[in-house]
Amino acid sequence: MATIKFRATTKTNTLNAIKTDIDSGGAAGKVRIYSGSMPADPDTAATGTLLAELPLSYPCGTIGSGTLTFSSITQDSAADNSGTAGYFRVLTSANTSIFDGDVSATGGGGMLQLNTTSIVAGGPVLITSMTISIP
Repeated sequence: MATIKFRATTKTNTLNAIKTDIDSGGAAGKVRIYSGSMPADPDTAATGTLLAELPLSYPCGTIGSGTLTFSSITQDSAADNSGTAGYFRVLTSANTSIFDGDVSATGGGGMLQLNTTSIVAGGPVLITSMTISIP
């Protein structure tokens, strides 16, 4: 595996571009959580079952020390379907897909961390942490 590290300005510029893309719809973007395996890229149709959709804050987050930390994400009080969270997709308010990422339970190291990856239809879905870091 190759290693790459960027200077601070490059990290900040890259994360600002991602943040701007998410916020580009003029309102809060959203995160959708799906079961199953992540598709090839966010331009590919989502796979698996949509388990939950949660609104992001607007603007979506803050940048510091090479990390975009997402601001408070409102809990989904009633999940759409039951299943095990496999991946997530971030979209603009206009439903343009921006990126996909991995999911884990809190402390599990996923880009998006949930209080539990076992989601039950009609039950709450709580994101405990969501960050993007650039080395």
